[in-house]
Amino acid sequence: MSKRIGVLLSGCGVFDGSEIHEAVLTLLALDRAGAQAVCMAPNTDQYHVINHLTQQETGEKRNVLVESARIARGVIQDLKDVKASDIDGLILPGGFGAAKNLSDFAFKGPDAAVHPEVKRLLQEMTAAGKPVGGICIAPATVTKALADKKPEVTIGNDPGTAQGIEAMGGRHHTCTVDMIHVDKNHKIVTTPAYMLGPGIKEVAQGIEKLVNKVVELAG
Repeated sequence: MSKRIGVLLSGCGVFDGSEIHEAVLTLLALDRAGAQAVCMAPNTDQYHVINHLTQQETGEKRNVLVESARIARGVIQDLKDVKASDIDGLILPGGFGAAKNLSDFAFKGPDAAVHPEVKRLLQEMTAAGKPVGGICIAPATVTKALADKKPEVTIGNDPGTAQGIEAMGGRHHTCTVDMIHVDKNHKIVTTPAYMLGPGIKEVAQGIEKLVNKVVELAG
C-alpha cells in the first residue's frame, strides 16, 4: 500500500502563503516516490494579503484553506480534521505563509506562537514516531511547535534565522540548497530550498531528497 504523506499548505504565493514552486515540487516528488499526497491547511484568515506584483499589502481578506485549495486542485482537507493516525508522514513547504499563517515567526521571531492545530498535528506526529519534513522557513515553525524536543533542523545559512531557531530550543545545521539535514532521533527532515535558491532546479534537488527520506522513514 502506498504511503500517505500529508502536505501542510499555508496559502498560495510566496509572500503571504505557500511557496508555489516548493509545494508543487513536493507533490511531484511524492508522486514519483509512489506516495499519496494528502493536502491540508488551517481554515483561518491569512495574516494579510500581498500583491505579488508590487509586494504591497492589499487590505483584502483571504482564507488559508481556500487559497491552499488552488495548489491542491481542490482536493484538500481542513487541518482540524486530520490526525496523525490518518497519515504516515507530514511535509511543510515553505513560503512566508509558513511563518505568517502556520505561526507568527515572521513577526515575533523566537517569541512566536504556532497555530494550535499545526502544533497539535506536529506533536502528534513526533509522539507517534512518524516523520516530519520542513522546507525553507517552515523548519522555524516546526522548531517552535516541538521546542521541548530540541529538534535539529536547517534553513541553510541565514544567521538571523539560525539564531532564532537556536533561541527557540532548536539546533541549527548549516546546509547547501541540495542537502537535507536529518534529525534521526525525532525523524525530522529539513532542506533550505528558497532560503538559498537561486533557482527552481537547485531547489528541486533538496526537496526531492527530503521527500524520498520522509517516505523512507514512514516505513
